[in-house]
Amino acid sequence: MKKSILILSSLLLTIIMQGQIIPQPKPGVAPSVKIGKPLTFELKNGLKVMVVENHKLPRVTFSLTLDNDPYAEGDKKGVSDMTGILIGSGTTKISKDAFNEEVDFLGANINFSSNGATASALSKYSGRVLELMADGALNPNFTQEEFDKEKTKLIEGLKADEKSVSAVAARVINVLTFGKNHPSGEFVSEATVKNVTLEDAKANYNTYFVPSNAYLIIVGDVKFKETKKMVEKFFGSWKKGTAPSISYADPKDVASTQINFIDMPNAVQSEVAVGNISNLKMTDPDYFAVLIANQIFGGDFNSYINMNLREVHGWTYGARTSIGGDKRVSNFSASTQVRNAVTDSTVVEIMKEFKKIRTEKVTDEMLASVKAGYTGRFVMQIEKPQTVAGYALRIQTQSLPADFYENYIKNIGAVTADDVLRVANKYFLADNSRIIIVGKASDVAPALEKLTIPVSYFDKYGNATAKPEFKKAVPAGVTAKSVIDNYIKAIGGEKAATAVKTIAMNGTTTIPQAPSPLSFVTKVDAKGKLMVELAMGTMSLMKQVVNEKGGYTMQQGQRQNIEGTALADMQAAATPFEELSLSKKQGLTLESIESINGKDAYAVKNGKTTYFYDVTSGLKVAESKVMEQGGKSITQVTNYGDYKEVKGIKVPFNIIQNVGFELDIKMSDVKINEDVSDADFK
Repeated sequence: MKKSILILSSLLLTIIMQGQIIPQPKPGVAPSVKIGKPLTFELKNGLKVMVVENHKLPRVTFSLTLDNDPYAEGDKKGVSDMTGILIGSGTTKISKDAFNEEVDFLGANINFSSNGATASALSKYSGRVLELMADGALNPNFTQEEFDKEKTKLIEGLKADEKSVSAVAARVINVLTFGKNHPSGEFVSEATVKNVTLEDAKANYNTYFVPSNAYLIIVGDVKFKETKKMVEKFFGSWKKGTAPSISYADPKDVASTQINFIDMPNAVQSEVAVGNISNLKMTDPDYFAVLIANQIFGGDFNSYINMNLREVHGWTYGARTSIGGDKRVSNFSASTQVRNAVTDSTVVEIMKEFKKIRTEKVTDEMLASVKAGYTGRFVMQIEKPQTVAGYALRIQTQSLPADFYENYIKNIGAVTADDVLRVANKYFLADNSRIIIVGKASDVAPALEKLTIPVSYFDKYGNATAKPEFKKAVPAGVTAKSVIDNYIKAIGGEKAATAVKTIAMNGTTTIPQAPSPLSFVTKVDAKGKLMVELAMGTMSLMKQVVNEKGGYTMQQGQRQNIEGTALADMQAAATPFEELSLSKKQGLTLESIESINGKDAYAVKNGKTTYFYDVTSGLKVAESKVMEQGGKSITQVTNYGDYKEVKGIKVPFNIIQNVGFELDIKMSDVKINEDVSDADFK
C-alpha cells in the first residue's frame, strides 16, 4: 500500500520540479521604455494619491499601501496578522457575505492586509469597487465570532508548520540573521497568537492603520479629475493619524563564518542557506551592479551556484541567491535543498562559488547574457499595472529620481565586470556568513563537523542547544525480528492481521496551488493487487494499478506501464501488512534507535528501505526509501499516525508523504474485507 504513495508522490514531485525550469531570454538589443508618470494630490488627512492613466484596456487597479516603519510585537506576535485577516471581513455597513457577493458579481478582486489593500476591476465599475475597498479598509467590523474563528485557523496552520522543514528553515534563518527582538527576526507561534485578544487587534488597527504614511496608487482606464473626486469622497473621512516609529539597532554579521545546524529528524533533505546582513539601498551607486552580480551568482538559471549544484553535480532541483534593496536593513542569501548525503559537499561547493565571484572576473559572454535576460524581464514586467504601481510607490517612498525607471536599462547596461567583482567583495561576505542548515543531524552533522568551519547547534526556534544525540544504542535482546513481531502484536496480533484480505482507504489531501482539496483512494488485496488514485472532484489526476500480471500509471490521460524493479517492488508490497512477510525475511538489520517526530523509534533496515517503529507503542511511525528520480538518488519519507481500530486491527488514519512539500493525507473511512473487487485493479 505504501509503495503506491511513494510512486504517486514521485510523479507529483517531477511535475512540480519540471515546472521550475524556465527558458532564459537570449541577448538582444536593449529597448527603450516609457513608463506612465502619475498625477498626484494629497488629502488633508495625509493620504498621498497617484493616478496613472492608461487607456489601452478597460481595466483599473487600486493599491493602498501603508509605508509604516516595522515594529516588534513581542509576546503578542501575530496581532498584525490577525488584524489583517479581520480587515475586509465585513464592514459596519455591509456584512461579510454581502460584501463578497457583490465583489464577485462585479467580477472584481479586493484583498486586505494590515498594511493596506488592493483591488482590480473593469473600469466601468471603478467607482463602486473603490468605494467597497475604502469601506472595507476604513470601516472594518471586528467581531468576537470572526476573531475566534480566524484565530483557531491561524493556530492550526502554525501546528502544521511545525513538521515542515521548509517552514522551520525560513523561521530560524530570520531569527539567527536578525535576532529575536528585531521586527525581521520575530516569528509567529501558537503561544504568541494565543496571547492576542480582539481588543489587541482593534488597538493595532487604530494605531497603525492611519493615513500619514499611506499611498493610494491608481493605474488604468480612468480620468484624473473624476478619480480625484471619488478618492476625496471615499477616503476623505479617514481620520488623521501618525503611526509610531521605533528604531532598532541594526543586526550584526558574525565575526567569522560558521555553520548553524538545526536538527529535524523527519527531514529527507537538507535546507541550506548562506547569508549575511545587507544595507543595500536603491539610491546606492552600487545598486545596479549588485543586481547583476546577484544574477550571475545565483539569480539566473545559468548562475554559478545553480550550474554547479544542479547541472554539474545533480544534487538539487535548484539553487538561488537573493539580496534585499530597500530603505531598511535586509540580507543577502544563497539557498538550496539537497539530499542528506551531499550536504557537506554542497557547503564546500557554495563556498567555492563565493570565492570565484569574489576573485575572478565574470566572462564577457556571461555578463552580456545576464544583462540581456534581466533587461528582457524588466521590459515584460512594465506591461503589468501592478508593476507600474510599484514603481510609482518606490519612487516616492525611497526618494528615487523621477526618471529612475526610464534610466533602468541604461544603468543595467553600464555595469562592467570590474563592477561585479567590486560589489561581490563588498556585499557577498564569504568570511562573515552564517551557513544555516536544517536537516537530519544523524545523517548530516558528522560529515559537516569534518569541515574546517565550526558547527554550533540550535533548536527549531533559534535557541542555542547542545549537540544532539544522533543515534541511541539498541538494548540487548532486541532484534529486527522482535521489533517486527512487536508491531504485528501492537496492531492486533498475527491472527487478526492474517485475516485481513483487503483494505479500502478513502481520504483527502491538498497540493500547492490546487484550488480545493483532493480525494485520495487506495485499495489493496492480499493477492498482490493494488490501486491508488488522486482526483479533483470527478477528474482523476493520477492513478496507479498493480495486479498479478503487471501495472501502470495514468496521468492526465497518459498511460505508462510499470516495469522491472519498480513493478516487482510494488507487487511484493501489494499486501495489507508487509510486516507479515518481513518477520520471516532474512537480512533485516536493526540499525539503531532514532528520534522520529520527537519520540524514540527502532530503525529496521531492509535493503533501500528503513522502517521506524515507536519504542513504546510498537506501531510503525515512519519509513524512508532511497529512490531514483530523474537520474538522481532521493530519499522519500512517509510518516504514519492517528492509529484507529477497524475490525480489531489498528490502521493509520494519517499518512504524510514528503515530496518536496508535505502530502498530508487524512483518512475519513477505512474498510477491511469489504468494498474491494477485482474490477478495482483493471
